[in-house]
Amino acid sequence: MAASLQSVNPTLSRNLSSPNNSSSVAPFRSPFLRFDSTSVSRGFKPLVSFRNASSSAFVTRSAAEPQERKTFHGLCYVVGDNIDTDQIIPAEFLTLVPSNPDEYEKLGSHALVGLPAAYKERFVQPGEMKTKYSIIIGGENFGCGSSREHAPVCLGAAGAKAVVAQSYARIFFRNSVATGEIYPLDSEVRVCDECKTGDVATIELREGDSILINHTTGKEYKLKAIGDAGPVIDAGGIFAYARKAGMIPSAAA
Repeated sequence: MAASLQSVNPTLSRNLSSPNNSSSVAPFRSPFLRFDSTSVSRGFKPLVSFRNASSSAFVTRSAAEPQERKTFHGLCYVVGDNIDTDQIIPAEFLTLVPSNPDEYEKLGSHALVGLPAAYKERFVQPGEMKTKYSIIIGGENFGCGSSREHAPVCLGAAGAKAVVAQSYARIFFRNSVATGEIYPLDSEVRVCDECKTGDVATIELREGDSILINHTTGKEYKLKAIGDAGPVIDAGGIFAYARKAGMIPSAAA
């Protein structure tokens, strides 16, 4: 599990420790964590559990254990292929620090502001801090470009819950999981060609049978399972997950 978490965020290797050594390791505080993870309860179910307090060995969650169903409902915002991080959040706004609540809100207000003029409808209306679109639908290679973590953070800050795309740039997918800001879901077909901005949709997210329902058109689309990334996003990101699983010390330790 430590290896799999490191594949999502390589910097985690510097902070992993066993429970026996936790007192000697200073808690990590990322500028992308805007809350104290110990004060947030999200009904977290860890993928790993320690056999006993004196052992660092762990066992994985049973494959038969069902993942809690999550439902996202709202309006869709549809984009095309190769939406890069400059379009998601232009470089001029990267000075905003997500761990500062005021700057986190400002970051969300600039989400997708870099889209070309062909997109007549703004994701966040001028003068507003939040979007009315909770589901983003894209094509291939969503989130390509630079490695900036601000990209998924600004979408979550704006109020979006999930992105449904045909494929993702690997770094955007990893940053979405690492920050816990938004669910990056893969579609099996080009949903962006069959949905329009403003369509009303529901995402039912559960291990093995996730679906997107477009209530405006009446069509349903199967989504690929998000797998073990789901509980990490549920926990609020990679470090919140690792703390709750007992892999690194809690912020209060």
